[in-house]
Amino acid sequence: MTAWALGVLGGMVVTGSAWAQEPPTQASEPAATPTQAPANAPPPAADAPIALPPPATEAAAPVSVTLEEAIARALKANPQVAQASGNVTNSEAAERSAVGAYLPNLSASANGSLSSSRRIDPETGVVTSGSNDTYSAGLAASWNVFTGGQRSANRKQTRAQTSAAEAQLVAQRANAVLEVERSFYEVLRAEGLEEVARSRIERAKQNAEAAERRLAVGSATRSDLLRAQLDHTTAREALRTAETQRESAALSLGRLIGEEGPVGARPLPEETPRPIALTPEALLVELEANAPAVLAAAATLKATEAGVSAAKATYLPTVRLSAGYDWFNQDASFTGGSTSWSVRLGLSYPIFDGFLREERVQRARTSERVSQAQLADTRRALRSGAAQALAQIRLAADRIGFSEQAVEVAREDLKVQQERYRLGATTILDLLTSQESLVQAEINLVSSRFDYRIARAELEALAGRPL
Repeated sequence: MTAWALGVLGGMVVTGSAWAQEPPTQASEPAATPTQAPANAPPPAADAPIALPPPATEAAAPVSVTLEEAIARALKANPQVAQASGNVTNSEAAERSAVGAYLPNLSASANGSLSSSRRIDPETGVVTSGSNDTYSAGLAASWNVFTGGQRSANRKQTRAQTSAAEAQLVAQRANAVLEVERSFYEVLRAEGLEEVARSRIERAKQNAEAAERRLAVGSATRSDLLRAQLDHTTAREALRTAETQRESAALSLGRLIGEEGPVGARPLPEETPRPIALTPEALLVELEANAPAVLAAAATLKATEAGVSAAKATYLPTVRLSAGYDWFNQDASFTGGSTSWSVRLGLSYPIFDGFLREERVQRARTSERVSQAQLADTRRALRSGAAQALAQIRLAADRIGFSEQAVEVAREDLKVQQERYRLGATTILDLLTSQESLVQAEINLVSSRFDYRIARAELEALAGRPL
C-alpha cells in the first residue's frame, strides 16, 4: 500500500524551486477570480492535483464574541429557557388564582328592554297598542364558606408548581450555558488543531527541502522525497479537516446565540487546572440538597401530593353563601322603581357522579407515585453524573500535565532527528516518526485542555452555579 502511494506521488514531484515557492497552506491563498477555460483546452492530467475551493468562512470573517457575550445572548435566544420562564409566569398566575379562591365573587348587571305590546281594554273591548319597557340593575356576591379543604390543597399545589417551575428555569439556564460553552470550546479546539496542522505543514516543507538537498548530492533516495511529500499532503488534509470542524462549530455557536451564520470565539486565557473547593463527599451532599434538578423533582412531588388532597376533597360537601340586590323600573329613570334583596346559604353534596371522583383520586395517586420514582431517579442520576464529571476533571487535568511533558520531549527529539538527518546520520522514516510523535502530542495537549474545561462546565451545570 505504501509503495502504491509513493508511486502515485511520484507523478506529482515538482522542482525544488517550485516547492520552495509554494505557500504554507492552501487556506491562506487568496481566492482567484474564476475564468472561463478555452474550449480547445486539453483535459487535466489524471494525476493532477484537484484545486479545492476555499472554506466558506474565508469569504467573510465571522462575528467574534467572548464567552460571556455568547452566554448572555444564548440565554435570550434559547427556546427552552423562554419556555421555562413562561412556565414560571403561568405558575405565579395560578398561585394568585388559588389565593383568590378564598375571596368572595362580586358581579354587577344591568339590563334594558323595549318591546311593543297589544292588549284588550277590559271596559271597551277594543284592542289597543302600547309598549312594555323594563329597566333593571343588580349586584350579586357569593362566597364559598367550606370546600372540603380543596382550596388549601390547590394553594399548596400551585405553590409547589411555582417552586418546580423556578427550579426548572435554573436548570434550563444551566443547560443552555453548558451547551454554549461546549460549542464555544469546540470552536477554540478546532482553531488549536489548525495551528498544529499549520506547524506540521511548515515542518513538512522543511523536511522536503532537506530531502531535495540530500537527493541532489546523492546522499538520499527518491523515496525520501516521496515520503516527505506524502507527509506534506497529510498535513494539508489535517488542516482542511480542522477548518471544516471550526466552521461547523462556528455555525453551531451562531445558532445558539441567535446569529445568522458562523460566529467565532475569542481566545481565552490559558487556564491551569484548579481543585474543586469541596470534597467529593461534600459536593455530592450539596448537589442532592440544592441541585436544580433535585429541587424541581421534589417540588413536583409536593404538587402531586397536594393534588391527591384536592381530589379527595370532592368527597366532602360544599357550603356556599350568596347575596344579591336588584332594582326594577318601567321608566328610563333612576328615580322610582322597585328594589329587592336576597341572601342564600346552600349546601351541595354529589352522592353519585358516575365514579368521576374515584377516577380523579386514582389519577392523582398515580402522578404521586410517578413523581416519587422521578425524584429517586434524579438523585441517582445526579450522583452518577457528578462522579463521572469529577473523574473526567481529574483525568483531563492529568492529561494536560502528561501532554505538556510529551510535547516538550517530542520537540527536543525532533530537533535531534532533524540535525541527524541533515548530517546523514538517520533516515527520513526516523525523522517523520519523530515529527508524527510531536504532532500527536500537540493534538493531545489541545484536546486535553478543552476536555478539562468541558468537564468542569458539566459539573457546574449539575450544580447550577460556578464551582
